[in-house]
Amino acid sequence: MRRLLLSSVAALGVLTAATHAAAQSSDMPMTAPVDERSALSAGVQDAGQAIRGLELLHALPPAPGFSDPDHGFAPPRNEAEGQAMMQRARGNPSFSPLGLANSDMAVSNGRLFVGNFNGINVYNLSDGAPQLAMSIVCPGGQGDVSVHGNLLFMSVEEGRGRLDCGTSGNRGDVSADRFRGIRIFDITDLNAPRQIAAIQTCRGSHTHTQVPDPNDPNVLYIYNSATSGVRKTGELGICSDGQPDQNPETALFSIDVIKVPLDRPQDAAIVNRPRIFADRETGRVNGLWRGGRAGAASQNTSVTNHCHDITVFPERGIAGGACSGNGILLDISDPQNPARISELFDPDMAYWHSATFNNTGEHVVFTDEWGGGTSARCRATDPYTWGANLIATIEDRELKAQRFFKLPSVQGDNQNCVAHNGNIIPVPGRDLMVQAWYQGGISIMDFTDPAHPTEIAYFDRGPLNGERVQVGGSWSAYWFNGRIYSSEIVRGLDVLKLIPGDQLSAAEIAAAEAIQVAEINPQTQQQIRFSDTPDVAQSYLDQLGRSNGIETDLGARAGAVVTGWRSGAVDKSAAGGLVSPLRAAAEKATGPAKARLTALADLFGRISA
Repeated sequence: MRRLLLSSVAALGVLTAATHAAAQSSDMPMTAPVDERSALSAGVQDAGQAIRGLELLHALPPAPGFSDPDHGFAPPRNEAEGQAMMQRARGNPSFSPLGLANSDMAVSNGRLFVGNFNGINVYNLSDGAPQLAMSIVCPGGQGDVSVHGNLLFMSVEEGRGRLDCGTSGNRGDVSADRFRGIRIFDITDLNAPRQIAAIQTCRGSHTHTQVPDPNDPNVLYIYNSATSGVRKTGELGICSDGQPDQNPETALFSIDVIKVPLDRPQDAAIVNRPRIFADRETGRVNGLWRGGRAGAASQNTSVTNHCHDITVFPERGIAGGACSGNGILLDISDPQNPARISELFDPDMAYWHSATFNNTGEHVVFTDEWGGGTSARCRATDPYTWGANLIATIEDRELKAQRFFKLPSVQGDNQNCVAHNGNIIPVPGRDLMVQAWYQGGISIMDFTDPAHPTEIAYFDRGPLNGERVQVGGSWSAYWFNGRIYSSEIVRGLDVLKLIPGDQLSAAEIAAAEAIQVAEINPQTQQQIRFSDTPDVAQSYLDQLGRSNGIETDLGARAGAVVTGWRSGAVDKSAAGGLVSPLRAAAEKATGPAKARLTALADLFGRISA
């Protein structure tokens, strides 16, 4: 969610160096259809619900001390309400419109860390409902978190943030007590967390990304993304504002690279502020989209002077940057010096917000946070290509736009709704992404074919308030070790699981649930490798059967091998005999069917050896 009350971009920008997207298609709907999610009853803990392909296991209320009696922030509807809010802010240095909102999450060592504009809540995970283990009151927004071993990192962006985590805020444009940047806590003793470092940055920290050093396990880098204004030089000497043609040292048009020596994390410091938006030929630091409209019917798009999210894929040596006015691809083989290798622009993308790779790093989903996350943007009158996902492929290290995908359900005028945070569900043979849409709920998108993404499951509640927009809904929805965790801005924490249906089989779910990892952090992707199991083999067969991608007889023979294998006895001869027919079928197939047939042939070859 972007900083509130940002001024809109007024001037028409000049596009340089960016590849135009071509994701629109004549067969795309103009708007989403009306379905059971479109008229759910309002309420806080008693709102109407709609669910498909999922089961809600737990709905936990907010942690004590992190509950807003007014149930969140209601954006001003007119000038008078806006002036009243600004007056409240001027008279209260600790004021924040989203002061108790839940934000992003991370998971490590069986513990779920939920960021909040007022601090952090930590839950122990088990087979039952998550149990609150610890809370840290440390105001400052945005509160996004990540974890590495016994180190907890937290993003702080708002001017009320203090070095001492105090709640009194800061007065004046310059304050020696103000903190905006990355906090590092030592959580070796979860009952007594200690702040051991506070890295001040020029624009604070909206989000951050962990990047391991490929050559030194003792070094962790943090890519800091900031979206707010530049601090006064008198408060932080490394900072100065302005456009680069007037001030070449401006803190705009860069990111922060922070180096964390893991044996001495208290010495963490900024080591680079790379100009990743520079024009390749001239070196001009504002080398990408200048903001504004690219055409009469296009979006009012943001200038590219920062990234909102940078998602790294260390195994592939690449990162996807969602950078306000552009989507970019970075080479991070030298993580201290990331270098841009491709960029993308689309006139229907108002604000490039986040990026998520598929498991091979060949596709990437960029989200558009049109309206900043506080507005109703999934109404019947809203274009299907605005506030949506833009799916791109990476071909020869170049981004190529393929298709838009938006929540396929009309939401009401009183529900803030737009594309937001999610991650990959590890189903072999498919690219599935679970994703938060604020008060649009949770949606699972299949983008295996990037030109034809579809929704396969969802969970949604009615609006918080039936009379006006009250900001809430799912901030992040992440898959972790067989469950989906959703950070609900106002209502608390949801835990869901997948259930079999016509779009997802029991074998596919079992194969995904078998993947167990120790840790997930926002914007740091891990490549999943699947073991040879009956569930993995059956997943390929279920997908091929669902799409008519395999001949009936060949599918039946392969199914018989899997059934025998599941009962404990692999027929190696039968499995080996299917390798050549499966490869021959793959030669004739295209797209996902080709990949699934090839994967099944390879698997049968291995188990028959």
